[in-house]
Amino acid sequence: MKNITKKDYNEYVFQKMPKSSVFIKALRAFAFGGLFCVAGQIIMNLYEAYGLGEKHVATLTSITMIFIGGLLTGLNVYDNIAKVAGAGTIVPITGFANSIVSPAMEFKSEGYVLGLGAKMFVIAGPVLVYGITTSVFCGLIYAMIKGIGLF
Repeated sequence: MKNITKKDYNEYVFQKMPKSSVFIKALRAFAFGGLFCVAGQIIMNLYEAYGLGEKHVATLTSITMIFIGGLLTGLNVYDNIAKVAGAGTIVPITGFANSIVSPAMEFKSEGYVLGLGAKMFVIAGPVLVYGITTSVFCGLIYAMIKGIGLF
């Protein structure tokens, strides 16, 4: 067997590596993320057409988008969309629903408590912890600044 240098190996790998277009991927992510947002806006407009108040519309729109994301994940459709859309499926609230439902489906066979319940927030858990913690700290800083009279 022939000994090859690290440089030769890297050149070989670079030649065999599939070429990726960052611009096309970014364009797809932008387009699909926008489509998810358009769907959310349509849902919001439908709730407004029923005469619901602003708070109810916002809450029901979020709940509906989470439900759609969870449903599409449960039907194994969301992953197929993600293969085409890339990062465009991560940003909207439907991506958050996907990050909760996916581990739940994967570990469901281990039981409802130790499988589904314990593993449901494997991906989304850290996001929640750091997001909530950061918002508490920002709120405390805002309260201190407001108490001093800067705002």
